[in-house]
Amino acid sequence: MPKKRRKLDNAEAELAAIEPTPSLNVPSRRSPTPAATLLSFPLPALPNAPSKRDLALQGLDEALVGAELVDPSTVLPLVETGEEEGKTGLSDRMKKRLGEVGVTELFAVQTALLPFLLPKDSSKRALYMPYDPPRDVCVSAPTGSGKTLAYVLPIVEILSTRVVTRLRALIVLPTRDLVTQVRETFEAVGKGRGLKIGTSTGHHSFVHEQSQLIAEKSPELRGGSSKVDILICTPGRLMDHLHGTPNFSLQHLRFLVIDEADRLLAQSFQGWLAEVLSVIRPPPAPVPFLRPFSLDDRDDLSPCNLPFPDAVAPSHLTPDIATELDERKEASCQKLLFSATLTSDPGKLKALGLRDPKYFVVRSSTEGEEGVAMDKFTMPATLREHMIVCEASKKPLMLLYLIHQRGVTNALVFTKSAESAARLVKLVEFFEDAWAQRDGRKMVVRAYSSDLAPGERKTILEKFKRGEVDMLVASDLISRGIDISSVAHVVSYDVPVDMRKYVHRVGRTARAGRGGDAWTLVEEQEARYFKLVLNGADHLGRVKRVKVTERDTQDLTLLYEVSL
Repeated sequence: MPKKRRKLDNAEAELAAIEPTPSLNVPSRRSPTPAATLLSFPLPALPNAPSKRDLALQGLDEALVGAELVDPSTVLPLVETGEEEGKTGLSDRMKKRLGEVGVTELFAVQTALLPFLLPKDSSKRALYMPYDPPRDVCVSAPTGSGKTLAYVLPIVEILSTRVVTRLRALIVLPTRDLVTQVRETFEAVGKGRGLKIGTSTGHHSFVHEQSQLIAEKSPELRGGSSKVDILICTPGRLMDHLHGTPNFSLQHLRFLVIDEADRLLAQSFQGWLAEVLSVIRPPPAPVPFLRPFSLDDRDDLSPCNLPFPDAVAPSHLTPDIATELDERKEASCQKLLFSATLTSDPGKLKALGLRDPKYFVVRSSTEGEEGVAMDKFTMPATLREHMIVCEASKKPLMLLYLIHQRGVTNALVFTKSAESAARLVKLVEFFEDAWAQRDGRKMVVRAYSSDLAPGERKTILEKFKRGEVDMLVASDLISRGIDISSVAHVVSYDVPVDMRKYVHRVGRTARAGRGGDAWTLVEEQEARYFKLVLNGADHLGRVKRVKVTERDTQDLTLLYEVSL
């Protein structure tokens, strides 16, 4: 213990020698620089949120952002002289034919699209352009704005120069009824041009369709074989022919038209679009020229061993000796997409493989890029829209109110299914039988749904066009593209599930500049949802709410209960 104490004392003495104690009389020195004050920073705040327009533009195709906006009120009168040929690109012969079928003016979508598809330079109208292929086109326009005629006219004008019959135009549509309508338009406009038009919908047997489309079936021809210049079809049947019809080839296509594009893009059909695009593209392995013909080959002239190229499209045929000077060839096919609700989804547009696409949007210029980016819908200016909110049990009575108190006739009524359409027709027929005994006049109502045979649907549609049927009750089968000039009213008996379906339903009226009314019967529990759908498309202000009281329907109630 004493030794440890001695060691500690020695250590303290050494520290004291190294660090002497400062004198208390020496004043302390202070820095002449004043003490710096702390900087003040603003309180943290949230950044300004980007606008809806900026968010919508993110990831959008640049071509779609720079789409050409077309004023929906644009109209161009047609004259049979060549004065405005530079404006439309139509020949005098075509203008004369349009006058014969009653077309005296072109609507907005036609005035914008025709000069683009029918340029003045004749080389841009060629059937084959492997080194300078045409640009693809996407068109978004309201229903009834003339989209069908906008692609029928250029196809007829350009293909009329062909000498050999090849499949040069393929029009893909979602329904059989639309196929029939588009064929009638082609036949009316192309009368006297010598173009051969075919359809493929599954209405006839597969073997019968093969005999109508293909000239040579036995040998495998590299250039294919075709009896038609224009084929109008549904995607399912198109896939059947691609897989099962010998010599069915798309290599000569000049036009690929996808009408009602948003619906077709949403349907897979065995991946029809990807397969069609792959067939149109030139193959990676070129088809070589064969050796020159000699007399020794007289006994070997099977079509598979022809001593000359077998009518192969220029884009699919190259010399077997490649050089660095060879230019890359592309398919001459020009893709044309049409819809009233053309999608702005970047993923779906990229899947189309569009080549330098040009977009046309029929929309008021006041909406500008924002309307395109936010996928807003454009309605015909002559359309009047209404909705009636009622109890679910009162919906049939509300329809009868529209018929007898609001004068709704020449009408299309849309239901959610073919079964509900049949039930509603039966109820209205019972009511009309009772009403006719009191009033003397009876409303003629028919169902129009996918349950009917194609021939029966066609007969009913013709009677409706002639005025022999006052009202068609339909499922959504008819809500796409069908043009019936006599439709004055559209009634959505069941609320559409989304805005796109609403647009296509109400688009059956107010077509081609004519007026029309759209009515939606909304159950009380559906009212909030339906208003949200309309408000999401910035369209709620266009739909006027109509209130119907018990007093308004008291004359109908007794007969309605008897009918039930």
